[in-house]
Amino acid sequence: MNIKKLLLLSAVLMAGVTMSAQRVFDANLYQGKAPHGNGDAKDTAKVRVFLPASKDATGKAIVICPGGKYETLHLDNEGYQWGEYFMNRGIAAIVLKYRLPHGNSDTPIADAENAIKMVRQNARAWNIKTNDVGVMGFSAGGHLASTIATQAKGDARPDFQVLFYPLITMMEGYSDGVSRANLLGNKPSKREEKKFSSDLNVSRNTPRAFIALCDDDEVVPPANGVNYYLELYRNDVPASLYVYPHGGHGWGSSIGFKHHLEMQLNLEGWLKSF
Repeated sequence: MNIKKLLLLSAVLMAGVTMSAQRVFDANLYQGKAPHGNGDAKDTAKVRVFLPASKDATGKAIVICPGGKYETLHLDNEGYQWGEYFMNRGIAAIVLKYRLPHGNSDTPIADAENAIKMVRQNARAWNIKTNDVGVMGFSAGGHLASTIATQAKGDARPDFQVLFYPLITMMEGYSDGVSRANLLGNKPSKREEKKFSSDLNVSRNTPRAFIALCDDDEVVPPANGVNYYLELYRNDVPASLYVYPHGGHGWGSSIGFKHHLEMQLNLEGWLKSF
């Protein structure tokens, strides 16, 4: 075999290995100007995509929205580490670095909806089934995820939702006041409070849900996730609620969380149930 044929064969083999191996890469969410500016030109929306090897891909994908009170993003503990976790289980994970609202609720919502659309647009190349795309969120990111789950339409609507210690309501008394002000401003109207209270927007078309939280959460009252579950149940939406006795708030992917293994087993079992 001459040297040219040998090099060509090597290139083909390397391409095959690349296509079949796990892939992790970053991408801008928008190619042009992003919609609904937040007043911070340096705050851009991006995604980090975690794709399993093609031979391991289940076809399921999940867009992950980290928390951070709508004033910062916990991208590692509530994002990238979960991307690795899902990728190693054959599930494509797309970690969203959404723009912070600074009082403009349309900004993060547009980013989350466009991230789900991006996944479906790339479904064939990424070995994803267009009808098996979910959304996942933590704390304020859980509020964003549940807002998308209850209000998004068409290609932006997720097929399932995974919520960890989620903020659900914007009504005074149950809401995290800091997140509420960052999303809606200091004096939101009653109409805005209701619009962005996901428990008040559940319908029979809301996608199935996995909800996990701790009974001793002193940051986001557990009633947020519990009330959301009750509304899902009332509307005949399949949902599972896990309330762990200890752990507080913000445990994300931490192995120091007392119920870490239990939580992972609960989540894996739920994801395999449909």
